[in-house]
Amino acid sequence: MSIKEQIITIIAEQAMVEPADVKMSHSLEDLGIDSMALVESIFAIEEAFDITVPFNANNPNESNFDISSVASIVAAVETLKAAQGK
Repeated sequence: MSIKEQIITIIAEQAMVEPADVKMSHSLEDLGIDSMALVESIFAIEEAFDITVPFNANNPNESNFDISSVASIVAAVETLKAAQGK
């Protein structure tokens, strides 16, 4: 399963929707993910990819990890994985 597919699966679980209903352009808010589900999503992403998401990820101006959309989360995880050489 690709990084994109794994992230979509994690986000879909938190939003309680089918993965097919998660679009790359969606924000987490669009999917009904509240602050608690956001934290759970971040923990699941960190565990799935063996990465650490910066604490200031909710402020894209202060972090290289942008959580403003599904596409930006995928890009941020791909960047962190590439930096690890994995």
